[in-house]
Amino acid sequence: MARSFHLEILIPERVFFSETVEAVNVKTQDGEIGILSGHMPLVSTIDIGPIKIKKDVKWLEAFLSGGYIEILQDSVTVIADTAEWPWEIDINRAKAAEERAREKLRNRLSQVEYLQAQAALQRALTRLRVTRKLK
Repeated sequence: MARSFHLEILIPERVFFSETVEAVNVKTQDGEIGILSGHMPLVSTIDIGPIKIKKDVKWLEAFLSGGYIEILQDSVTVIADTAEWPWEIDINRAKAAEERAREKLRNRLSQVEYLQAQAALQRALTRLRVTRKLK
């Protein structure tokens, strides 16, 4: 049996996830990292992207809009702005957000507006990618 550790994902509204898991994959600013029991301690920022959680030999996937991760040898804590399971994502709303972001990017923007539109597009596309497994 694989060694396990406690994973807790916190968002402002609630404790999104708090269970014992076997592995976690998450996107950081330095790239995607895989976490197993006994991982070296680490604190990092999380980028917009999916979080993949291995529990009871099955992989679960959720959307994260960014935040922070603290990895200890026997626990991992994620503090995120937003976390959503695929069934919680409104696909029509995500498609509309994608189109709004693409339209903004077609216009002349300041650097800040450009970065905000890029982030909005990335959030919308990631939400849609996470929901594709539901079909």
